[in-house]
Amino acid sequence: MTRKKRKKQVTVGFVALGCPKNIVDSERMLAEIAQTDMLITADSDNADVLVINTCAFIEPAKAEALDAIKHAAEQKRKGKIKKIIVAGCLPQRQGTELLNETAGIDAIVGLEQRDNIARIIKKTLAADEPVAALTATSKIIHDDRTRLRITPAHYAYLRISEGCNRTCSFCTIPSIRGPFRSKPHDLIISEAKELVASGAIELNIIAQDTTSYGRDLKIKNALVTLLNELESITDLKWLRLLYLYPTGIDDRLIETIAKSEKIVHYFDIPIQHINDSILKAMNRPDKKLQITALLEKLRSRIPDSVLRTTIIVGFPGETEDQFEELLEFITWAKFDHLGCFTFYPEPGTPAAQLPDQLPEDIKHARREQLMLTQQQIAFDKNNRRIGSDLTCLLDYIDNKHTATARFYGQAPDIDSLCIIENSRRLPGSLLNAKVTATKGYDLICKQKT
Repeated sequence: MTRKKRKKQVTVGFVALGCPKNIVDSERMLAEIAQTDMLITADSDNADVLVINTCAFIEPAKAEALDAIKHAAEQKRKGKIKKIIVAGCLPQRQGTELLNETAGIDAIVGLEQRDNIARIIKKTLAADEPVAALTATSKIIHDDRTRLRITPAHYAYLRISEGCNRTCSFCTIPSIRGPFRSKPHDLIISEAKELVASGAIELNIIAQDTTSYGRDLKIKNALVTLLNELESITDLKWLRLLYLYPTGIDDRLIETIAKSEKIVHYFDIPIQHINDSILKAMNRPDKKLQITALLEKLRSRIPDSVLRTTIIVGFPGETEDQFEELLEFITWAKFDHLGCFTFYPEPGTPAAQLPDQLPEDIKHARREQLMLTQQQIAFDKNNRRIGSDLTCLLDYIDNKHTATARFYGQAPDIDSLCIIENSRRLPGSLLNAKVTATKGYDLICKQKT
């Protein structure tokens, strides 16, 4: 009796690029693929199909995506990959032009087609011509439940809205992700419970504009109401708020965080600049006086607040005096964490058309000077933590029992770490540790018995 030859499974490699919003999209796509007869492989250089989920909101993100595509195209030429599918923000931003500009792509998938990725893979495998699954501007509200998570099991990202209604003159996000739309309250709670049931004890709340949650639905205090219900999830230990627009942080939100037993005292507040003229040119509603008052209020009401921000230097027309004003403010504000970008004149944005565009060498010199200023602030803060006790969430541990962990003031993937030697705990454990030394931006800790 002859055995029937078994059909070979289609193998799918996956490359996930970009921000936490993209991570959530990647996890949803992976879940869709996993529920078919296709096999997900960790070897992205050897697969029947490679899906690259891209970011494209600024030039470095676009360059990273194009590098990944070019690498995949080389593997395709060698016969190691059969089909290349590019998904996410890059095709959403560039449309079918991407097919003409970049060789080797077999399909492009926009944001609204995310949940159809399995069907698109099969269509691409059968097609002789490139497949374009695009919608001009994303306007749907995704259901992010049922994810094959690529973060460690003990933390996850919880998206509460899509898109953005802000009109910052330098930003491409509204044109890529569409208008702001809040995810329904009950859907968020259902997803949060699903994530916690799967092992997550830390939920990092994300959106393009977290503090605007519910405003499009005309719901008063929607974010506070949501946080109060999320806090009631039994096995959840930490709630972290990311992407807090300065003008949206009101007294009620501050009071809610101050009284909470689970919302960590971590404020991620991208201010972009501090000079009023530059802020106006950026089309930001904030002013220096308001931002200064907000930081003073946060540190007064929640003394152990950890503050993160993002800055843009080299914006068109930024004078030396305006940059010096920014440096002086950074020295005063003493942010715990700070990210700094040089200005990129993104095509299609109003800021790209402004006069007095600055030379690249000046932009990079200003970024270096600002980051050196911030480095000294961060190192001084670290030194003051020596001898203090911290509750840390253990993320990874190597075979020499050296653990990387985070205290509440360190968000995953973007901030510094706590390094704990001779730990015998498993990832996902909350443990007590004493800071004994520093190493650059990281804290060296000893686990307490």
